[in-house]
Formats: sequence, structure tokens, C-alpha cells
Amino acid sequence: MDTFLIKKPWVTEKAGNLGAVRQYVFLVDGAATKPEVKKAVEALYKVNVVSVNIVNRPAKRKRFRGILRNAGDGQRKAIVTLKDGQKIDIA
Repeated sequence: MDTFLIKKPWVTEKAGNLGAVRQYVFLVDGAATKPEVKKAVEALYKVNVVSVNIVNRPAKRKRFRGILRNAGDGQRKAIVTLKDGQKIDIA
């Protein structure tokens, strides 16, 4: 299945607070689409996904000796909303 699209759960205080409204955040592959992420989460965690939102975070720009370049890679996060009564134990 397409479970390789999900790199890891995104565990922060803000992402943890989204768990109260059945939303979970995952770091995903840069080429992942919403339907692919939905299939992967449903297969990996055995839950029903209602919706998927994708957020692209660009790489940070750093200047070193007058040269501007990207410091590392950007990230792509998927915010997944689950069906009522379901949850994922990420801990």
C-alpha cells in the first residue's frame, strides 16, 4: 500500500490540541496527494478519514557571506480529520 507516503506523525503542542477535534497531523512525502494520504492513513491506522488538508512549508532562507540559499528542505504536512468516535494513539 502507499504507507511509505507518511514519514512520521507531527507531534507538537498545537498538533496535540487538534486531537480533541479528531484531527491529526502527519509529515508526508513532497509528492503525496490528498487521496493517497487518505488511503495510507486508513490502511496504516485502520480508521475512516473524513477529510485531508495539505500544508506546504517552504525551506528557510539563510544568508551566509552574502549568498542567499535554502537551509534544508521544505516540509509537507497533512492534517487528517477522522470520523466521529474514532481516534489514533500516536504516543
